Amino acid sequence: MGFYERALSKINRGGNWDMIVIDGVVGVGKTTLMNIMSEKGYVRFEEPVVDNPILEKFYYDRERYSFPLQIFFLNKRFKHIKEASKVKDAVMDRSIYGDVIFAKMLKDSGEMCNEEFELYAELFENMIEHCKAPKLLVYLETSVDAAMDKINKRGREYEKIVEREYWEKLNSNYRAYFEQYNISPILKINVEGLDFENNEKDKKYVLGLIEEALGKIK
Repeated sequence: MGFYERALSKINRGGNWDMIVIDGVVGVGKTTLMNIMSEKGYVRFEEPVVDNPILEKFYYDRERYSFPLQIFFLNKRFKHIKEASKVKDAVMDRSIYGDVIFAKMLKDSGEMCNEEFELYAELFENMIEHCKAPKLLVYLETSVDAAMDKINKRGREYEKIVEREYWEKLNSNYRAYFEQYNISPILKINVEGLDFENNEKDKKYVLGLIEEALGKIK
C-alpha cells in the first residue's frame, strides 16, 4: 500500500458528504470551475490563498517555510471542510483530501525533513478520521506547459519565479495520488486546450461531464 492510499484509508467510511471537490495542479482552472458551478447554485468554499501570510515566503525559501505552510493549509482545510459538510451542494477548490500531495513532494525533495513530515502525516491522519469522502471529486488534468502558461498569465510574482522542475514534480505527484485515490467517485477531465472560462462550448462540455457523473452516483 502506497503512502497516499494508506493516508486516505484513515477516512471515516460512514457515507459521503454532499460536496464536490475540484482538484488539480496549480494553474489548471480549479477556482474558475468552482465559480462557474456557484453560478449553477453550488455554495463555493475557496482555497485559503488570499489571506495566507506564509505562501509568498514559501516560494522564495521553500526549505524554511515548507512545514509551517503545510500546517497552515492543513488546519485551514480541516476547518473549511467541516464548514462545507454542513451545507447542501458545496463545491470546494482543493481540500484536505489532497493536502498530502504537497507535503510528500516536499519531503521527497528534502525541503521538509523526515521528522516534520512524520508530524504532518500524524496530524493529517488524526484529522481525516473525522472527515467523510465527497460525493464526487473532479480532477482536472493538464500538461506542465499549459499550467505554467496560465500561471504566468495570472501574474503572481512569487509563482512566476518557481523553476519548471518544481511544477514537473507537482504534476507527477498529482498523477500518482489520483492513481491511488479510492475513497469516492472520481471524474478525471483533461482540460488541455479547453477554455471553459470564456468559451461557452467548452463550459457546457465540462459541466455536462460533471452532471453525467453525478447522475451515475444517484
